[in-house]
Amino acid sequence: MADPVPEPVIGIIGGSGVYDIEGLEEAEWREVRTPWGLPSGELLFGRLSGVRVVFLPRHDRGHRLSPTDLPYRANIDALKRSGCTEIISLSAVGSLRAELPPGSFVIVDQFIDRTFARQKSFFGAGCVAHVSMADPVCRRLGDALEQACRDLGLPHRRGGTYLAMEGPQFSTRAESELYRAWGCDVVGMTNMPEAKLAREAELCYATVAMVTDYDCWHPEHDHVTVELVVKVLFENAAKARALVARVVPALGERRTLCHAGCHTALENAIVTAPEKRDPSLVARLDAVAGRVLGLEARGEA
Repeated sequence: MADPVPEPVIGIIGGSGVYDIEGLEEAEWREVRTPWGLPSGELLFGRLSGVRVVFLPRHDRGHRLSPTDLPYRANIDALKRSGCTEIISLSAVGSLRAELPPGSFVIVDQFIDRTFARQKSFFGAGCVAHVSMADPVCRRLGDALEQACRDLGLPHRRGGTYLAMEGPQFSTRAESELYRAWGCDVVGMTNMPEAKLAREAELCYATVAMVTDYDCWHPEHDHVTVELVVKVLFENAAKARALVARVVPALGERRTLCHAGCHTALENAIVTAPEKRDPSLVARLDAVAGRVLGLEARGEA
C-alpha cells in the first residue's frame, strides 16, 4: 500500500510584518523544541482560507538574531516537526541588476552559497546522506507564486540567482561587482543553508526575494544603509502579506506528493550502512528523516 499523502501545511519564513495577515484564524503562538535546539522564536500556528499555516519569524520577533546566528537546523526541523510540507521563504535582498529596482520581487530558482560559519546539514559522521541540489527550488511552488504575483499585479520576475553571503556586513563594491560578473541577480544573507536543509527534510521550498536596495554597485544610487533597507522592507511587507494570502489557498489544493520529488528527496540518499549508523544522530533525525529511517517524530512542543 502506498504511503498516505500528507495534508498540505504551508510554512512561511520571513519578517514580523508578514504575520499580520487579515483572515488568519485559530492563531496561536507556540514554542517548538527540536533535537537541534530552539528555533529562532515561537511559531505562529493558524489557518488561512482553511489551509493550515505555520509562520516562523526568521530573526525572532524584534529582529534579535543576525544571519550568522540563526539556528537554521532547528528552524527547518521545527517546521517539519509541526507538520509543514511546503515552505515559502520571504527574504530581503539587494539587487545586482538595474532591471530589478527596490520593490521588485524575484522568484529565485538558483543559489550560490558563499556562507562559511554555519551548520549546513542534518547529517554527518555516523549517518551520511547526499541530496541533489541541482534544482534547489520547487518548480510547483514557483509556478504558484508567479501566478499569485500576476493576479495581484506585483512587480516580479520569475527566475534568478541568489548569492548568499555570510554577513552581517553588506558587500564591498568589489564583492558586489564580482557577484554581478558571476551572473547573480540578488544578494542576501539568509537563504543558505535554509534551502539545503529544507531539501534534506523533504520539504518543498521556494524563495521570494524582495528587493530593498541596489547593494553598492550602482553608480547613481546611494550606498546601502540600514535606514534605506528598513524603509523599503516595510513597504514590501504589505505586498508580501497579500502574496501569502493569495498563494496559500492554491498550495492547499495539492492532493498528491510533489511531482518534483521534494517529498521523497531522501530516497536512496543515506549511504551509511544501517549497522554503522550512530544511534544518537539517528534519533535526532526523527522528524527530518523518519520516513526513510523508520522513525516516528516526537511531539512538537
